Amino acid sequence: MKHVIIGNGIAGVNAADTIRSLDPHADIVMIGDENFPPYSRPMICNVLEGSQNHINLPIRPKEYYREMAIEPAIGQRVDRLDIDAKRVRLSDGSWIGYDTVLIASGADPRPLKADGVHLDNIFYMRTESHVQQQVDALANARRALVLGGGLVGFKAAYGLLKRGLDVTMLITSAYPLSMQVDPPAGKWLLDELLAHGLQVQVDISVVGFNGNGSVRSAATDTGIEIPCDMVIIGKGVLPALSFVPKDRIEIDLGIVVDDHMQSSVPSVYAAGDAAESVDIARQTPWVNAIWPEAAAQGRIAGANMAGRPVTYPGSLSRNVMRVFDLDVMTMGYTDPEDTDEYRVFRSGSRSQNYYRSLVFRDDLLVGAVLINRIEQGGILRALIENRIPIGIPVQDLLSPSFNFSRLL
Repeated sequence: MKHVIIGNGIAGVNAADTIRSLDPHADIVMIGDENFPPYSRPMICNVLEGSQNHINLPIRPKEYYREMAIEPAIGQRVDRLDIDAKRVRLSDGSWIGYDTVLIASGADPRPLKADGVHLDNIFYMRTESHVQQQVDALANARRALVLGGGLVGFKAAYGLLKRGLDVTMLITSAYPLSMQVDPPAGKWLLDELLAHGLQVQVDISVVGFNGNGSVRSAATDTGIEIPCDMVIIGKGVLPALSFVPKDRIEIDLGIVVDDHMQSSVPSVYAAGDAAESVDIARQTPWVNAIWPEAAAQGRIAGANMAGRPVTYPGSLSRNVMRVFDLDVMTMGYTDPEDTDEYRVFRSGSRSQNYYRSLVFRDDLLVGAVLINRIEQGGILRALIENRIPIGIPVQDLLSPSFNFSRLL
């Protein structure tokens, strides 16, 4: 059997490891568009802030491909998938045939549509090479602008602030981390960022950049022009699927997969940021582009490609982060639509130094936001993932002193 893996991130690497463990004699080809070894993408923010060197990013040794008997095609992107002939075409024009193929191509930064976006010192933050360019630009940067209030935007802003730059965040929503938290938590996080020296403007977008060669300012939709000599765009990502025949393979935002990580076309699998699986909390197809889910999906896909049927229970969005002096944990569907289908219960306040929000559909917990006192959050996650009905009063769960072991 010949297995082709498109992408050498955590999903692709885990798939390759699993295939090799189940079939020592299989042919494995791994295609990656970066010339850097497989690495920890979440750690690139640590390189920007200076707490890590890029040489610490790799998650596999440089001998990985040789030791695992993998044929690498590195520094190449796939530009066509021919599902009839069961082959892929690389950017150099060569073709590689397959018996099974895994699309673990990850995601590309969501492009910003603004005048002057081509100017120097305007960066996206997705790859090792992106962050190295940013580090190189720091020597001549004093005023940085970060676009986007999600995880990438926050981590970039924090790193630049730690490097001593004057940092302004521009957020199109009403508060930061709007995809992870609900409004009360978002307002607390916004005030926390402001209290620690980040200049944050909400409900605002950039429409253009000005400068002679290098960026010198940004024009906003409010009419304000903001001086800057460095810009990081963190406006989210889109699955990298330009090579996939969308008239032949079912695609929503990502490639829709079943519980074996197989697409609508037999022998074509998907994992990681390119895949759309059932979201456990929402009970609908969803792309949860987070590292642990990509790792798990890669393992499941690899097992099925190697002929070992293994099912994937679905994905769950979750994050644990430190936002200056606040511990924040989020999981599941945290800010549902205002309908009778969902019930939201909240407790805590800033004066009490904690906040807790629990989202229910019937008697099932489907989402949670915790600020401080997050120690038992793992049990909440287990309740969501395993869809365990909760038969005790919700007010008990809202108490920071509640012992969640009572639920087990």
